[in-house]
Amino acid sequence: MSRNLKELSDDLKDYIIVQQSDAHNKANLRKERYNNLKLSMDIVRNSSPHVVISIGMSEAEFNIRSGDKTNGGLGPDEKYVYRWLGKPDSLTDLNDCWKEMAREHGRG
Repeated sequence: MSRNLKELSDDLKDYIIVQQSDAHNKANLRKERYNNLKLSMDIVRNSSPHVVISIGMSEAEFNIRSGDKTNGGLGPDEKYVYRWLGKPDSLTDLNDCWKEMAREHGRG
């Protein structure tokens, strides 16, 4: 069963924190920065499959078919987002969320 956007947000948050928890970054790691990490999809505003990822004041939109960024930027956290999108189930689960939203809006 695929995960919902909240579960995917939590997974991305945990992934970034683990990636930054190595000995080199440990002193500079600010876990609280990721408490407001959010994934969203606006099927009405943008009909192409996408996810908007917000971290702090930064925001970027990614194509969930290819994993490519289409708008915005996340600064140094962007590399972790790309790695997370490259995990085996991340894009699949995001696409499942998109399809469910499309069904709910009568577009799928």
